[in-house]
Amino acid sequence: MGYNVKTFCFQDSPRRAHSIAAQGGINAAKNYQGDGDSTYRLFYDTIKGGDYRSREANVYRLAEVSTNIIDQCVAQGVPFARDYGGLLDNRSFGGVLVSRTFYAKGQTGQQLLLGAYSAMNRQIGRGKIKMYNRHEMMDLVVVDGKARGIITRNLVNGEIERHSAHAVVIASGGYGNVFFLSTNAMGSNVSASWKIHKRGAHFANPCFTQIHPTCIPVSGEHQSKLTLMSESLRNDGRIWVPKKLQDVKAIRAGKLNPTEIAEEDRDYYLERRYPAFGNLVPRDVASRAAKERCDAGFGVNKTGEAVYLDFADAITRYGKEQAHVKGLDENDAVLVKKLGQEVVRAKYGKIFQMYEKIVDQNPYETPMMIYPAVHYTMGGVWVDYNLMTSIPGCYAIGEANFSDHGANRLGASALMQGLADGYFVLPYTIGDYLADDIRTGPISTDSPEFEAAEKEVKKQIEAFINNKGKHSVDYYHKKLGKIMWDKCGMSRNEKGLKEAIEEIKALREDFYKNVKVPGTADEFNEQLAKAGRVADFLELGELFAKDALERTESCGGHFREESQTPEGEAMRDDKNFTFVSAWEYKGEPSKAKLHKEQLEYEEIEVKTRSYK
Repeated sequence: MGYNVKTFCFQDSPRRAHSIAAQGGINAAKNYQGDGDSTYRLFYDTIKGGDYRSREANVYRLAEVSTNIIDQCVAQGVPFARDYGGLLDNRSFGGVLVSRTFYAKGQTGQQLLLGAYSAMNRQIGRGKIKMYNRHEMMDLVVVDGKARGIITRNLVNGEIERHSAHAVVIASGGYGNVFFLSTNAMGSNVSASWKIHKRGAHFANPCFTQIHPTCIPVSGEHQSKLTLMSESLRNDGRIWVPKKLQDVKAIRAGKLNPTEIAEEDRDYYLERRYPAFGNLVPRDVASRAAKERCDAGFGVNKTGEAVYLDFADAITRYGKEQAHVKGLDENDAVLVKKLGQEVVRAKYGKIFQMYEKIVDQNPYETPMMIYPAVHYTMGGVWVDYNLMTSIPGCYAIGEANFSDHGANRLGASALMQGLADGYFVLPYTIGDYLADDIRTGPISTDSPEFEAAEKEVKKQIEAFINNKGKHSVDYYHKKLGKIMWDKCGMSRNEKGLKEAIEEIKALREDFYKNVKVPGTADEFNEQLAKAGRVADFLELGELFAKDALERTESCGGHFREESQTPEGEAMRDDKNFTFVSAWEYKGEPSKAKLHKEQLEYEEIEVKTRSYK
């Protein structure tokens, strides 16, 4: 575009961005399978999947540019999977009845990231981009009502730096780590988004959080993160629990193997409850269904919080197909199993290998154990159609904003949105804003606004370093995570949310009094960096609970126990809650002011979501 750009990341390289963990694929409405896909159908599926709580115009634009993303990435050298004839291959993801997901084995995010990183390196080599690794954004600088730069901390030597610009773009991902245990990378945080929120950017729908149904279950108090098993596994894996409680008890006691349970004694509960979509229902539906079975006592691990994801049928099906193609004996069970495992290994090998390394069980021979975990946040910084926040000149893209997924994101849509925003939306909309600044010239970093922002940053750092507390930063993060999971997790109620608000307030007060940050400010000090991030989580957590308390309906990933059908499905209140909750910072989370952006649907009929 011809701009001079400074980019910052707190990791040692942009290649460490958490996009690397997006395993399953990226959606695009190319209709390569000839199964009736279209721009409108992708648009409709995304609105419906988000339970009619996303902005219609943004989602249609996303569907329109989705096809361009694939062409862009192929041009960058991304090695998407191809079929026998050499054409790009597709698979299915939850919440849709077509195959529109492009993929690169189980490492799609990594390959897309490397493509983008290579393109960025070309611009770094040309001198158009200056890269600052190991730099964390500490504050936004607003001059005369416009975003004019940021304050950063060099994480290697602790130096505080000022950087001016004509516009600022936040692309820092989501805030799932407010729950402590999530599938997010340990370093993922809300701080960049929260800093601009405190400078005037509205924060939208913070309670819209996605619980992913296929993650490795929690194994004990020692864990610091959870591991995602890609949703693509639900293409071929069947989810079940035993029908009989005595079988469940025998499995937990180690007296019975799941492979020994007869087919008629297995409850394929998603196929039973949702025959049209089966195991490919949206993530919020699959997660609540797993929780319901486990709450009823059918959880299959020692904690009672796991269900099975079984590939035996897929291995047999693929094995017989391969035997037929090769003219071999389709009734040879050993041969069929071997051939089927080879097909599954080619499709999901990396994911199966991860599971075996972590759990020490062979998923080719025994069903995987999975359970829902925090994965993605549909809420984020409020942006307009041009992706600008409520601060002129400050933009938020990708998971950092709220714009496209409503109350629930469909699988393989995160990469689609991130690349759409970065490649095909922001480059055009930011130019419209910068056109008015064409004669402004360089922005000075010597202004009173930069001085004041730097002073505030140094004051917080000194307070952490000089605080003679008794508890580690992780002590508070774990406590916050437990409050969030127990009272703001997969299901929420008025009593629990009110308790959460008070408990988080008390925890935040104790944090500032009793947190202990070892080391000094002028060195590489990971605990100091973490203290700042957890401080922001402790404020976000309260706003999260406040937002969930205000929204008394159930929709998508936000499930209020008071608002459900007799069958236990989410029950929306379209009359009172068809709006985006945009919160304005007023000094502390409890004083946040609610602004409502009404959602109007002209191209889609709003109706009760059904996947049965």
